[in-house]
Order: sequence, then structure tokens, then C-alpha cells
Amino acid sequence: MGTHLDAPLHFVTGGKDIEKVPLEQLYGPGVIVDVSDVGDLGIYTPDMVEKRVDLHDGDILILHTGFHRYGWYQPQGMADEERYIHCHPGPTREWVDWILGRKIKLWGVDAVSTDHPMNLPIGRFLPRVAPKVRALCDKKFGKENVDKIFPEEDYQLTHNALFPHDCIHIENLGGDIEKLLNKRVTIGCFPWKFRGGEAAFARVVAFVD
Repeated sequence: MGTHLDAPLHFVTGGKDIEKVPLEQLYGPGVIVDVSDVGDLGIYTPDMVEKRVDLHDGDILILHTGFHRYGWYQPQGMADEERYIHCHPGPTREWVDWILGRKIKLWGVDAVSTDHPMNLPIGRFLPRVAPKVRALCDKKFGKENVDKIFPEEDYQLTHNALFPHDCIHIENLGGDIEKLLNKRVTIGCFPWKFRGGEAAFARVVAFVD
């Protein structure tokens, strides 16, 4: 419910639970990057981040997709839950390899998931939704390209490929994120740290000079 941190245990049997995620992983220097120009069902890339901010190895990385504007908590007339859940941007395999290479210890998005909808049940097999999402992606990327961009083995990619390396993420960010776009700041993620928890709601704070 709302902003939350996923622990490795969320996808790795025997992985760390929320209680065991150290504060050193949840607090430190990082960047907030605006990638909102990719639009609905878009793909954000390592190159976008590298060109827009001064990213350091080991940073905390926060992405502004702009989709927090459609969250269920927004005022009437702004909230668009279907768009928020079904059409947010996401990455491909290139992103995962880059995140690990850059030793990013924690990252997050202002969207319902770090995975693209085509790498989730939303775009794969959720009966009411998947055909519509697939049709939108066919139009955006070309029908002949969708299965190449989002192959079956990349199902829930950012969860399955990153959590075994203790590279975890925050989802459903929002708040004042738009005040700090493309800046270096100190970032803290403060979850409810309970024993056995595979995920927990959290407060995420940017500390500025």
C-alpha cells in the first residue's frame, strides 16, 4: 500500500528480510533523474541517466517517470488508476546489467513497479488487461519487435535478476519528487523493519543543503 521497499526475500527463497537490510544500504548519496519524456509504456535506459546526472558507482538511484501524477492518492480529476497501473514505463535487460555494473545499492520509481508492464502479468496474462497493453505496445514499438524487446525469460526482470544480488528497489514514490529533478542529493529510505517481512511500507526522504 503506497510507497514501499522490497527486500530480497520478496523473490529469493532464504534471502534477506526487511529486518536484515542494513541502514548503510538505505541511506547515502544519490541522484533523482527525470525520465518522464519516455511516456506511456516507454523504456528508460542507462544512457538517459548517464547523460542527465552525475551518477557515481554505489549511488542510490531514484527515477521520476511522472506517473505519480496518476496515483490513486491524487485529487479527483488527476488520479487515473488504470493508467498508473497498466501503462507506466520500465526497463529492459540492458538496464539490469548496467545497474549491477554501477553497483547501485538501491533504486526506486514513482510508479507501481520497476518492471515494464510487458514483463508483468499486466502485459502477459491478466485476462482483462493484457490484450489491451499488448496492442498499445504493438503500436508503440512495432508488432514484430515486442517479443524481442520483452522476451519470455525477462518476466519480472528487475525482481528476478537483481534481488539475488541484494539489489533492491522502492516502488510508488511521489510526494515532492518534482522539486529535485536531475540533482545529486542525500537519500534515505526508512521502512517499517519487521522480522520476516518480504516488503514494507517506507518513507523516502531527500536531504538537501
